[in-house]
Amino acid sequence: MTAPALRIGSRGSPLALRQAEELRGRLIAAHPDLAAPDAIEMVAIRTTGDRVTDRPLAEIGGKGLFVKELEEALGDRRIDLAVHSLKDVPAFLPEGFALAAHLPREDARDALIARHACSLAELPRGASVGTSSPRRQAQLLHARPDLVIVPLRGNVDTRLAKIAAGAADATILALAGLKRLDRAREASAIMSAAEMLPAATQGVIAVEIRADDARIRPWLAAIDHHATALCASAERALLETLNGDCRTPIAAMATLDGDRIALDAMVLSRDGKICHRLAGSASASRARDLGREIGAQLLALAGPDLFGTASHPA
Repeated sequence: MTAPALRIGSRGSPLALRQAEELRGRLIAAHPDLAAPDAIEMVAIRTTGDRVTDRPLAEIGGKGLFVKELEEALGDRRIDLAVHSLKDVPAFLPEGFALAAHLPREDARDALIARHACSLAELPRGASVGTSSPRRQAQLLHARPDLVIVPLRGNVDTRLAKIAAGAADATILALAGLKRLDRAREASAIMSAAEMLPAATQGVIAVEIRADDARIRPWLAAIDHHATALCASAERALLETLNGDCRTPIAAMATLDGDRIALDAMVLSRDGKICHRLAGSASASRARDLGREIGAQLLALAGPDLFGTASHPA
């Protein structure tokens, strides 16, 4: 049997597999030779983040647990590339790995899923909101200190089912994931960035490869979405500069308008009582510089009470 030209590694969740199929489709569109039945092999890999769902990610190692086994498979050459939700990828990649492509960003906003409300303001006093995201928890409590936050993890389908079963009055999910699973109609409301600033790089699908893999790079270069890559670079530069850990609520969203890039970012305390938010803009060629500059300003504002010595933001 002829070995496949490309082996794509992905988590095994429905959303991750949908994202891997999007990557496959874009590769075939750019390189028709890859349309042959045996040209691309999809390899599903179960990660630690998928296996352990009864504890918050911060307690078991952070969002990097969604990529660790995929990077191990890359390093062992069991796969040629790994497809990720970029917001799950730590700001600092292990030595020998690189991000080689970004697919066009889906809507980065968050969506409210509520049983008896059509907006955050309509949730009754003392309503329970299920989330294990420090970022969402902090922004919720900053806006509504009366809300009760309850832990809620699992894939999109699992969390939607838990809300339908009454595990909490509401939850918040990434709109991008709902759209990719054709479930956006289940959103009670789409939350503006002013109401709930997304996670850095939310909605971005990225492709990770071995940094020295010259065979794979040309295939991916043809599908790399320039505008998405620029915005992602600004947001990830902010994360690198903040150097927070997976317990630090950090939010950021960059937008591109012609040759100008704007970045809106914030850091909060876990209880939402402290919030620092800054925005700025620069020429698109300075995307990473903009991320670093706003990150440094937020770091100075937040001080040691919000940022310790841990190594990766989330």
